Amino acid sequence: MTIETAGHALVLERIFDAPPEKVWQAWSTPEILVQWWAPQPWSTPICEMDMRAGGKFRTVMKGPNGEEFDNTGVFLEVVPGRRIVTTDAFRPGWIPAGPFMVAVVTIEPVEGGKTRYTATAMHWTAEAREQHEKMGFHEGWGKVADQLAALLKTL
Repeated sequence: MTIETAGHALVLERIFDAPPEKVWQAWSTPEILVQWWAPQPWSTPICEMDMRAGGKFRTVMKGPNGEEFDNTGVFLEVVPGRRIVTTDAFRPGWIPAGPFMVAVVTIEPVEGGKTRYTATAMHWTAEAREQHEKMGFHEGWGKVADQLAALLKTL
């Protein structure tokens, strides 16, 4: 699926050597998600999920020097086994918040029992996209995808 974003998106795509069911399990199970969500040496001590449109999606990432990044948002769409859409533009209860992005994750089967994993960060403006890129989108989200790929081998 192609997402039209008027140049406001950053995209990461990988082929994982695991079936879509395992990728979905890693994404939809808080106890598993916390194992790969933050780029090491950061960790994710907290993950709260209510996987339905409007349901809460909260993670807290903790840095090696004790710094914390608390991100609370909602799920906009959940298609079991195939697609997850989240945003920080709302808090649970559809309370507006200071938006940064909408994240779209697609999980697609490919030949040989593998999975095409596409993570798209869509921003409200080209400037916000550029800011996210300068913050290290490709490095950080890439490292997290590598951590997920390694974890999938153990599930």
